Amino acid sequence: MALTETKDTEIRGRRYGDAAPTRGGIRVRLFGRGRDRGQTAIEFLGVTPLIILLAVALWQCVLIGYTFSLAGNSADEAAHQGAISEGSRGWACREAAERGLPKAWRESMKRTTCDDSSGLYKATVKLRVPVLVPGVLNWPMTVEGNAASPLEAER
Repeated sequence: MALTETKDTEIRGRRYGDAAPTRGGIRVRLFGRGRDRGQTAIEFLGVTPLIILLAVALWQCVLIGYTFSLAGNSADEAAHQGAISEGSRGWACREAAERGLPKAWRESMKRTTCDDSSGLYKATVKLRVPVLVPGVLNWPMTVEGNAASPLEAER
């Protein structure tokens, strides 16, 4: 009897897809399983766009979070510099707000406001959020960072 042949008694009681009996360590084919060839490749091609879409969405979330971080840090630096400056506080505030930003975010900075009322020097920095690649295209939405620092006494 050839390896691919089986007796009728070996097939009875089995369902299609059950493991084939082995003879001497060699797996015997009961039915043609060649119909499933390429199934993994097809499933991979079907899932690949979803994986790419998920990666793009995660990267955009990273850029949004990084923009929030940059806006807050920039406002903090601006408020601190405006509070300790002895000359033009407004100029020092705006200069410090731009100094700590990467080029792509510096170019897309919407507005920086500085105010020294009520014993605190307040700074607000508004940045646009980039779309996938910083410096190429920005969302119309802005991220705002606010900070305040106590005014230093003039000597």
